[in-house]
Amino acid sequence: MWEPEFLTTRHVIPRSHPRVESLLIRKKLVDGFDSGLVAREGLLAQGRGEAFDYLLGEKTGRPARRAIRAAAATLTLAEFPVISVNGNAAALCAAELVSLSMQAGAKLEVNLFYASKKREQAIVRTLRKCGAQKVLGTSPASSARLQGMDSARRMVDRDGILAADVVVVPLEDGDRTAALKSAGKTVIAFDLNPLSRTAQTAHITIVDNITRAAGLLAADIQKIAGKNAKVLHQIVSEFDNRSNLADSIAQIRGNLARRGGLA
Repeated sequence: MWEPEFLTTRHVIPRSHPRVESLLIRKKLVDGFDSGLVAREGLLAQGRGEAFDYLLGEKTGRPARRAIRAAAATLTLAEFPVISVNGNAAALCAAELVSLSMQAGAKLEVNLFYASKKREQAIVRTLRKCGAQKVLGTSPASSARLQGMDSARRMVDRDGILAADVVVVPLEDGDRTAALKSAGKTVIAFDLNPLSRTAQTAHITIVDNITRAAGLLAADIQKIAGKNAKVLHQIVSEFDNRSNLADSIAQIRGNLARRGGLA
C-alpha cells in the first residue's frame, strides 16, 4: 500500500527510503540553518555525529541506557540543574529538551560558540514555542564569565550555569566541559563520539543520538520519581563513565564485526 511522502523544501523523502530517519534529521538541521538557529559550522558537526551514529547501529545500546539511568538519578538529586542549549540542539529536539527541563526541574540556558544576538533570540523563540516559560543566557545584566576558557561560550548566566550544581551539555565542546568540571559542576553530556574530549571529560556521557536520548532521559526521570535518595545515590555511585565509554566503543567494534568490518 502506498504511503504519503515527506515533503521538504527541496526534495521529497519517501517513507520507504532506508535512510529516512537520518534524512529527516538532516532536514531539521537545514531548516534550523534557514531559520537562523544553526551556524554553518553546525551542519559540519552534524555530519560527524551522524557517522558515529551509523557505527553505533543507529539505536540506543545498553551503555547509553546505563548512562541515561545514571543521568536521571543525578538530575533527580540535583539542587540546581541547568540544561545548556545551542543551535543544533534547539533545531533537533527543542520539544524534548523543554520536556526534560520540566521533568528534571532544570533551567534552560542558551550558550553558543558562534554567538550572535540573532541566533540567541531565534533559539529562545523556538524553546518558548515548545512550552518553555523562561530561558536564560541572553541578558547582559546577568552575564558572568566561566573561568578557564576564551571562546564566546565562557559567557554564562550568573543565575543559571554559574550557579548550577549539575549542567547538561548537549552537543558540547570539550573546552567548556573541562571548565565546567573545574568549576565544580557535575557534567552530563550527550555525545555520539565516545573518543571526544567532551565524552572523556564529562562525569556522565550518553553516547547516543540526542534525538533519541533526550526523550528517554525525561522518561527515566519520571520512572524513578519517588525513589529514596539512598537508591538514587547508589545508581550514581555504581556508574563508571570510563568503563561505560569502553563499552560504547565495544558496541561499535561489534557492529563492525557483524558487518564484515575490520574490528
